[in-house]
Amino acid sequence: KALNYVLSREASLTVFLENPDVQPDTNHLERALRPIPMGKKKWMFCWTELGAEHLGIIQSLISTCKLHDITPYTYLVDVLQRISQHPALEVSDLTPRLWKTRFAENPLRALIDPCHPDRQNPQPEATVHAH
Repeated sequence: KALNYVLSREASLTVFLENPDVQPDTNHLERALRPIPMGKKKWMFCWTELGAEHLGIIQSLISTCKLHDITPYTYLVDVLQRISQHPALEVSDLTPRLWKTRFAENPLRALIDPCHPDRQNPQPEATVHAH
Protein backbone atom coordinates (compact mmCIF):
# COMPACT_ATOMS: atom_id res chain seq x y z
CA LYS A 1 0.00 0.00 0.00
CA ALA A 2 2.81 2.42 0.91
CA LEU A 3 4.74 1.57 -2.24
CA ASN A 4 1.68 2.22 -4.42
CA TYR A 5 1.28 5.60 -2.71
CA VAL A 6 4.88 6.58 -3.53
CA LEU A 7 4.69 5.31 -7.11
CA SER A 8 1.44 7.16 -7.81
CA ARG A 9 3.00 10.43 -6.60
CA GLU A 10 6.50 10.04 -7.99
CA ALA A 11 6.43 13.28 -10.00
CA SER A 12 5.32 15.30 -6.98
CA LEU A 13 7.84 13.67 -4.68
CA THR A 14 10.83 14.33 -6.95
CA VAL A 15 10.08 17.90 -8.06
CA PHE A 16 12.80 19.22 -5.72
CA LEU A 17 15.40 17.30 -7.74
CA GLU A 18 14.64 19.34 -10.86
CA ASN A 19 13.83 22.70 -9.27
CA PRO A 20 16.45 24.12 -6.88
CA ASP A 21 13.89 26.57 -5.44
CA VAL A 22 11.81 23.70 -4.04
CA GLN A 23 13.10 22.27 -0.78
CA PRO A 24 12.78 18.53 -0.08
CA ASP A 25 11.10 19.16 3.28
CA THR A 26 8.91 21.75 4.96
CA ASN A 27 11.18 22.51 7.91
CA HIS A 28 11.59 26.15 6.85
CA LEU A 29 7.81 26.59 6.85
CA GLU A 30 7.43 24.93 10.22
CA ARG A 31 10.12 27.20 11.71
CA ALA A 32 8.40 30.28 10.27
CA LEU A 33 5.07 29.26 11.77
CA ARG A 34 6.52 28.37 15.18
CA PRO A 35 5.47 31.72 16.75
CA ILE A 36 1.81 30.90 16.14
CA PRO A 37 1.60 27.81 18.42
CA MET A 38 3.84 29.58 20.92
CA GLY A 39 1.44 32.52 20.88
CA LYS A 40 -1.49 30.38 21.99
CA LYS A 41 -0.47 30.95 25.61
CA LYS A 42 -0.66 34.69 25.04
CA TRP A 43 -3.94 34.62 23.13
CA MET A 44 -5.96 33.83 26.22
CA PHE A 45 -5.22 37.42 27.27
CA CYS A 46 -6.76 38.93 24.12
CA TRP A 47 -10.00 39.75 25.98
CA THR A 48 -12.25 38.62 23.12
CA GLU A 49 -12.35 35.85 20.58
CA LEU A 50 -12.33 38.48 17.83
CA GLY A 51 -9.19 40.06 19.30
CA ALA A 52 -7.48 36.66 19.32
CA GLU A 53 -8.54 36.07 15.71
CA HIS A 54 -7.08 39.43 14.65
CA LEU A 55 -3.85 38.68 16.50
CA GLY A 56 -3.61 35.37 14.62
CA ILE A 57 -4.08 37.17 11.30
CA ILE A 58 -1.35 39.70 12.11
CA GLN A 59 1.04 36.95 13.23
CA SER A 60 0.34 35.03 10.04
CA LEU A 61 1.07 38.13 7.92
CA ILE A 62 4.31 38.74 9.82
CA SER A 63 5.42 35.13 9.33
CA THR A 64 4.56 35.31 5.63
CA CYS A 65 6.55 38.54 5.30
CA LYS A 66 9.57 36.85 6.85
CA LEU A 67 9.23 33.90 4.45
CA HIS A 68 9.38 36.36 1.53
CA ASP A 69 12.27 38.42 2.99
CA ILE A 70 10.01 41.42 3.58
CA THR A 71 10.44 43.66 6.62
CA PRO A 72 7.08 43.25 8.40
CA TYR A 73 7.07 46.87 9.63
CA THR A 74 7.56 48.25 6.10
CA TYR A 75 4.85 45.93 4.74
CA LEU A 76 2.28 46.76 7.43
CA VAL A 77 2.88 50.53 7.23
CA ASP A 78 2.47 50.45 3.45
CA VAL A 79 -0.62 48.23 3.39
CA LEU A 80 -2.40 50.12 6.17
CA GLN A 81 -1.99 53.35 4.19
CA ARG A 82 -2.79 51.79 0.83
CA ILE A 83 -5.80 49.63 1.73
CA SER A 84 -8.43 52.39 1.96
CA GLN A 85 -7.90 53.40 -1.68
CA HIS A 86 -6.95 50.03 -3.16
CA PRO A 87 -9.64 48.38 -5.36
CA ALA A 88 -11.46 45.67 -3.41
CA LEU A 89 -11.34 43.29 -6.39
CA GLU A 90 -7.53 43.49 -6.31
CA VAL A 91 -7.10 42.92 -2.56
CA SER A 92 -4.87 39.93 -3.28
CA ASP A 93 -2.22 42.45 -4.46
CA LEU A 94 -1.80 43.33 -0.80
CA THR A 95 -0.81 39.83 0.32
CA PRO A 96 2.92 39.74 1.15
CA ARG A 97 3.89 37.63 -1.87
CA LEU A 98 2.19 39.87 -4.45
CA TRP A 99 2.93 43.08 -2.53
CA LYS A 100 6.64 42.32 -2.86
CA THR A 101 6.42 42.21 -6.66
CA ARG A 102 4.19 45.29 -7.02
CA PHE A 103 5.00 47.73 -4.22
CA ALA A 104 8.15 46.72 -2.31
CA GLU A 105 10.53 48.87 -4.34
CA ASN A 106 8.67 52.07 -3.44
CA PRO A 107 6.64 51.44 -0.28
CA LEU A 108 4.51 54.09 1.35
CA ARG A 109 6.09 55.21 4.61
CA ALA A 110 4.79 56.61 7.86
CA LEU A 111 5.69 60.20 8.64
CA ILE A 112 7.41 58.99 11.82
CA ASP A 113 9.69 56.75 9.75
CA PRO A 114 13.17 58.29 9.48
CA CYS A 115 13.23 57.19 5.79
CA HIS A 116 10.06 59.16 4.99
CA PRO A 117 10.81 61.77 2.27
CA ASP A 118 9.38 64.60 4.39
CA ARG A 119 11.78 63.65 7.19
CA GLN A 120 14.76 63.80 4.81
CA ASN A 121 14.08 67.41 3.77
CA PRO A 122 12.19 68.96 6.67
CA GLN A 123 10.22 72.08 5.84
CA PRO A 124 11.25 75.14 7.84
CA GLU A 125 8.75 75.84 10.58
CA ALA A 126 7.03 79.17 10.69
CA THR A 127 8.71 81.50 13.15
CA VAL A 128 6.47 82.59 15.98
CA HIS A 129 7.43 85.91 17.57
CA ALA A 130 6.44 86.51 21.15
CA HIS A 131 5.41 90.10 21.98
